Amino acid sequence: MKTKAVRLYGKKDLRLEEFELPKIRDDEILAQIISDSMCMSSYKAAIQGADHKRVPADISENPIIVGHEFCGRIVEVGDKWKGKFKEGDKFTIQPAMNLNEDPYAAPGYSFRYIGGSATYIIIPNVVMESGSLLPYQGEAYFYGSLAEPMSCIVGAFNASYHTTQGSYVHEMGIVEGGNLAILAGAGPMGLGAIDYAINNPHKRPKLVVVTDIDEDRLNRAQEVITVENAAKNGIKLVYINISELADPVTHLMSITNGEGYNDVFVFAPVKPVVEMGDKLLSHDGCLNFFAGPSNTNFTAELNFYNVHYNGTHIVGTSGGNTDDMKESLNLMSEGIINPAAMITHIGGLNSVVDTILNLPEIPGGKKLIYTNINLELTALTEFAEKGKENPMFARLAEITEKNNGLWSYEAEKYLLEQAKAI
Repeated sequence: MKTKAVRLYGKKDLRLEEFELPKIRDDEILAQIISDSMCMSSYKAAIQGADHKRVPADISENPIIVGHEFCGRIVEVGDKWKGKFKEGDKFTIQPAMNLNEDPYAAPGYSFRYIGGSATYIIIPNVVMESGSLLPYQGEAYFYGSLAEPMSCIVGAFNASYHTTQGSYVHEMGIVEGGNLAILAGAGPMGLGAIDYAINNPHKRPKLVVVTDIDEDRLNRAQEVITVENAAKNGIKLVYINISELADPVTHLMSITNGEGYNDVFVFAPVKPVVEMGDKLLSHDGCLNFFAGPSNTNFTAELNFYNVHYNGTHIVGTSGGNTDDMKESLNLMSEGIINPAAMITHIGGLNSVVDTILNLPEIPGGKKLIYTNINLELTALTEFAEKGKENPMFARLAEITEKNNGLWSYEAEKYLLEQAKAI
């Protein structure tokens, strides 16, 4: 079986290649990838190469397939797994397998024959043994790709914690009925966090304040996750452009009548944003540093007087676990959350190399790749203009326009039927 895949050979050395996959063993599964969304973590791996903690040292001789937010269908099942998986099943992968023998090993970073930026892959036995091959029941493949980034958000909400004076028990999760701030929160992951904060079935705050410095992103966030819909769940949702404020901390504190925020999520690895988040914490407030910096020496100042006397604390997570991913899949399948708002661009496998290497400079949110087609990376907002010369884009513009500018199953289905094969 031949596959086409983007492989990492070294720092900034990504190559789209066609090569032969070996015949699967009895404990392996052959699968076709349909969709894979691009992540800043893949950019970091491409920039750092073998210096990245998940990437093997010998990639110059044994390159790995990149991409870890993927969804596809099973093509062939080895004898060992025929009782549990079958041909034609849709699936997604939990890349954070947390193996005892190699806790950093992950599809999309560490393996020669499994990664999202490919047409066909071989899923190794270790993925099934760790429970990381997850069935997916939804119609749209792109939701399966978004399950991994959503699981990171679910995991972050689960990892936040609070305490009671005199007790040494940590109460996990955000404060129910509390004040929650999402700083630098109008980007793709921030949108997912807003959606989850408002609609999750576990603990919901009474107040969600979202800040950003990009007016266009804030306006778009308000269009897709409205104040009115939040109010239906008994939540006050406030969007604020802090670049327009002389004293953001004072203004944000005034919204809580000086109480502060029980939970503060920081969605950008920016020193002033982290420090602002610390200043917003209430008694027993939890600062959740969600954004992963690429600078290994990234630091920010925290008020340790408040740590000691006001019980403030900090937590950070890097990915969610398998239960978080299962919850994400279930919530999407039931229509409780809709992370389609994360997606701002689509493309084919041919666009992956340039997209990853230039990801920080490409505006917008998630870049969704359909790995079996040939298509330059295209923003959803460009569909109408491109549709003047290309009927496919004209139809995609119509579909997305009637769906509030969001990518959808109807758009995916049409694209896969009409686009040129890779």
